[in-house]
Amino acid sequence: MTFTTLEDAGKFYRNYAKAAGFSTRVRCTNRKGNEIKNQLITCSREGKWKSKISPTEKTNPTAGLNCPARIYIHTLKDVGAWIISKVVLDHSHPCCPSKAEMLKQHRELSIKDSFDRNWNDFLVNFGLADNKWLSDLYEDRHIWVPIYLDHHFWAGMRSTQRSESMHSFFNKYITRNSSLIQFVKQYDNCLGSREQAERESDAADFHTVIPCATKSSIETQFQDAYTQAKFREVQAQFRGKANCITRLKNSALGYSVYEVGEQVSSSILDKFAVTYDSFAAEVKCQCLLFESRGILCRHALSVLSFEQVSQVSPRYILERWSKKVKRRHTYIKSSHDEPLIEPRSKRFDQLVFRSQNICEFASESEELTAILHRAYDNVMAEMEAVKAKRKGTSSLSHEDANLESVNELQSPPRIRTRGRPKNRLGSKLEKQIANATKKKKTKVLSEINLFDAASAAHSSSSQYQGQVLNYQFRVPAAGDNSLGV
Repeated sequence: MTFTTLEDAGKFYRNYAKAAGFSTRVRCTNRKGNEIKNQLITCSREGKWKSKISPTEKTNPTAGLNCPARIYIHTLKDVGAWIISKVVLDHSHPCCPSKAEMLKQHRELSIKDSFDRNWNDFLVNFGLADNKWLSDLYEDRHIWVPIYLDHHFWAGMRSTQRSESMHSFFNKYITRNSSLIQFVKQYDNCLGSREQAERESDAADFHTVIPCATKSSIETQFQDAYTQAKFREVQAQFRGKANCITRLKNSALGYSVYEVGEQVSSSILDKFAVTYDSFAAEVKCQCLLFESRGILCRHALSVLSFEQVSQVSPRYILERWSKKVKRRHTYIKSSHDEPLIEPRSKRFDQLVFRSQNICEFASESEELTAILHRAYDNVMAEMEAVKAKRKGTSSLSHEDANLESVNELQSPPRIRTRGRPKNRLGSKLEKQIANATKKKKTKVLSEINLFDAASAAHSSSSQYQGQVLNYQFRVPAAGDNSLGV
């Protein structure tokens, strides 16, 4: 094989090494003056270095196994090209393509590391290491670098947001002084808190609705599909649509190009190019908000409103934020499972255990794998038929009726405690009732005693008056012949 430059030949062999499962190194380079004449590139496990230290004192691993794999490249004077004149493909060790990415030569840098390396190379190559303007620009890279990453989907996350979120979450439960036992217990509490928050969010989505900010039918579509947390973000774009001015630039065969101006301030008007394909029902904005965060921007919504579109394509409603998303992790058994879900987790574990053995056996050949695929298709069709038949009848078991749509909060499980608790729920109310009853009983008794005292006084008074009256009647005046009463 011939190559235009030596770098092209070396790159070709490196790519071949990655595909085959090994790494390379330049063994030697022969020069004549400043010009390279030939070069030997070998497998990185070529040669065998013998340590002078006894193996009992030093047992560091060694990679050298006298591997003979190599290529020899030399230049062609007349043609001005490079040719591979010698090739050895055999290795003295096994090669694994699936593990090639773990070799140092084939490891790829992340985006924030590749950027730093290229930035430093740029400063060194052009002698700009002491340039103050570039130094300040590098310090403010968090402002302008994301612009070049808008075409990647990040779901609104920053580079360190995931770790920051986890730190703030665990800091509520553990500290740097927590013991291992405390960590295990608090970690279980963390999981319970996270699952409880998910259940509360599901219940809020099921029982309540956030009103739409506009009369747009597209906003209603997002209201029905998305969770409340994500719908608030979408709703902000619908509110911002009022500040956009849409103007059609050109249109042909269902493909239209718009210029959308957004009033940022009284004197600043940002402009964005938005394209709309009516046949494919596809809208794309220059700001790339949907490509980076998964949310249609206000500029695209303004164009859809201009085109009188009533419903957006399902591609713009991501399943990850849907109310009906199926969380696969809920099939895994947890200590915080609800009573209704626990039997399902047990069945899931049993099915996974049996399926693993079947899959290991079927993966031995293509024929066995095809047999298992056909069996899966037949079983899936039969299960879907049974499930559809059950939905058509009302004779569902208590478990089946609740597992498919558990959307409301469940009462916590009751736990028996030893003896009577000191402060029971409702003890304050019972004390208030007892005090009120006691006051009422005391009032009644006081009224009865007062009545008895009044009756006694009235009785003695009447007896005294009766005696006086009787005495007066019994002693008639002289000459009176009437009977005394």
